[in-house]
Amino acid sequence: MTPSPIPAWRAAVSLFTVIPVAAPAEIRKETAARAIWWLPAIGGLLAAVAAALLVAAEAGGHSAPRRLLAATLAVAVLGLLTGGLHLDGLADTVDGLASRRPRQEALEIMRRSDVGPFGVAALLVVLLLQVTSLATLTPGVPVTVALVVAAVTSRVAVILAAGSPAARPDGFGALIAGTTTPRTRAAALVVLLAVVTAGGAALAGLSFAARALAAAITGLLAASLLHRAARTRLGGMSGDVFGAMIEIATAAVLLVFALAS
Repeated sequence: MTPSPIPAWRAAVSLFTVIPVAAPAEIRKETAARAIWWLPAIGGLLAAVAAALLVAAEAGGHSAPRRLLAATLAVAVLGLLTGGLHLDGLADTVDGLASRRPRQEALEIMRRSDVGPFGVAALLVVLLLQVTSLATLTPGVPVTVALVVAAVTSRVAVILAAGSPAARPDGFGALIAGTTTPRTRAAALVVLLAVVTAGGAALAGLSFAARALAAAITGLLAASLLHRAARTRLGGMSGDVFGAMIEIATAAVLLVFALAS
């Protein structure tokens, strides 16, 4: 008897977070191809949790140290809820690409459990950008919206890159690489930009909507640069690269929000 297929949302939660759900230990490629479309929604949910913690931490006052603490807690909870996988992917990807080794050697560097100096530096810079950008934003609606836009945009960036081939035949990247089509990627992009613009206008006016749109576009562009580098140097995408794209796009979105505030 063929087992019933796992719901896409449950597979997505199992793949992209540490939230416990009833899901099989091994998820097939066809299931992952459906699950990837839940990734932006899951990102928005995680961002909402982080934003709630941030708002709660800022409730006691809006001094600069208090806002820095709140931003640090928000970024930390995002890392915890995703099991640190995206941060690990960022470190491994930078180590591999910065090594300037041939494709196979770079991929082997990315497989290792240790983190090199380039990876450590990347983690420090990206996390500092995320935390300080959040701490710069006005408490309340602006900082909450910025966090949600960053989380959702960075996950849409993964969908846009998922049409590329896998860098290696195994691993998480191979599950979702090559699973999207030009039409579905275009639809994801249009929906993202429309929702960001409409949501920003409804919540804080047209000026804020323009900032949100510029931030989302910048985040996608930053992720696309890494996507292109991975295609050129590694021959395709891996789970580490997808995770690195999420962290870099998140930092880019928050940075634009902060600079435009």
